[in-house]
Order: sequence, then structure tokens, then C-alpha cells
Amino acid sequence: MRVLVISDIHANLEALETVLADAASLNYEAVWCLGDLVGYGPRPNECIERVQALRGLVCLVGNHDKAVLDELDVNAFNHDARAAIHWTRAALTPANMAYLRSLKPLDEIGDFTLAHASPRQPIWEYILNRYIARDNFAYFDTPFCLVGHTHVPVVYHAPGADGECSERAPDYDQVLGLNGQRLIINPGSVGQPRDSHPDAAYAFLDTTQRIWEYRRVAYDVSATQRQMRAAEFPERLVIRIAYGW
Repeated sequence: MRVLVISDIHANLEALETVLADAASLNYEAVWCLGDLVGYGPRPNECIERVQALRGLVCLVGNHDKAVLDELDVNAFNHDARAAIHWTRAALTPANMAYLRSLKPLDEIGDFTLAHASPRQPIWEYILNRYIARDNFAYFDTPFCLVGHTHVPVVYHAPGADGECSERAPDYDQVLGLNGQRLIINPGSVGQPRDSHPDAAYAFLDTTQRIWEYRRVAYDVSATQRQMRAAEFPERLVIRIAYGW
């Protein structure tokens, strides 16, 4: 099966549409979305409806989605994120609220466990380094686990004989073979990358050939920024998407 893997769209329609256009030539049969459709960005309804219409969709709920639903304490978020959550609550249609409420935070498809944050804590835990990753391998049984949440593309290899796991940055020039070690893989963020690279991040997965391909595509950041300023978003949220932090 040929799968488009996306995560952390964060209501950035410009980035989402650019990713979908870039991925059209991949002839994917399914889409796995790892959560956080909304939060931070100015087009929550449009992004939810666009994702819903994608073929072969499996979609998870993320922490910002949960916060918008009032199922997480917004005080756990920073000031700017809280402002975006409150704005999004007011902007979402009842139908799109209901769609977010229908999503689950964890799923398993064949050899792949899907989690928004981590298999140990699917909504909130950040797998920020190889030490946190190491402890998470005990919490899923499949060969591979796909996660989002950190907005940083990365691959973690299962602990070796020394009990430690290794960390690998994405290679955009060659595909990653999925044979051998168990892996935790993050595709990065469509709508708000945080690896000092503003281009939208996503991935292509072929479960038959067992290959993973990291992909980046530039989108019209300024268009999203204009939409954010028109909606009176905090200026820090507006600025950061241009720098990938």
C-alpha cells in the first residue's frame, strides 16, 4: 500500500494544499494523519474538511484538537497557543467539532502503530530525544511506530545490545529501508515545522516495498501570515512559521 503520511497541519491551509499538490504524483492509496489538524493556524474548518475528503484516510486526534474540544486544560499551553485555541473554538463549525471528537489518539495498521505524541502517552508526551524514544519502544508491539507532535522529522532505532537507541536525522536524498531494526519515525509538521526549516514536511510510505521517503516542499508562508494577522493572532505565532521554530 502506498501511503501519504502527514501530521501537525495546525490549520495552515496554504501548507496543506501545497503538500497535497506536491504528493499528487505519488499515486498514494491512503492517507495517515497523525493529529493536530487545528491550533496555531487561521483555517481550521477548511483544513478539517480537506483532510476528511482524502481517500483512504486514517486520522488521529492531537493535543491541540483535544484542547479545542475542552478535553485538555488550556492552562497547560503557553499564552500564544491558548489564544489560538480560544480563537479556534469560536471559529469551528459544530460539524467539524463533532469530527474532531470522533477521532482517537492511537491506532494500529498492519506493521505500524500510529500515535500523535508517543505510544506510551498518545496525546501529550514529546519524544524529543533518543532517551525518551528508548523508553517508548516497550509500549508498542509492531515493528514500526509513527508519531508527530514535536514538529521535527527524525528516526529512532530500537535499543541495541548496549540498551541505548540511536537517532537519525532525515535524509531527503534517499529513501529509508524499513527492514531490520524496529523504528519510531516522525514525519515532521505540515503546518508549523520546528527544525529551523520553514518548508512543509511530510512523508511517503510504501508498506509493500517497505520504504519511507522524507519530503519537503516550500509553500506561500506570507499568505498564511496575512490570514493570521487578519484574524489578530499573536505576532509571535505569525513570525515563527517563516523561520521554522
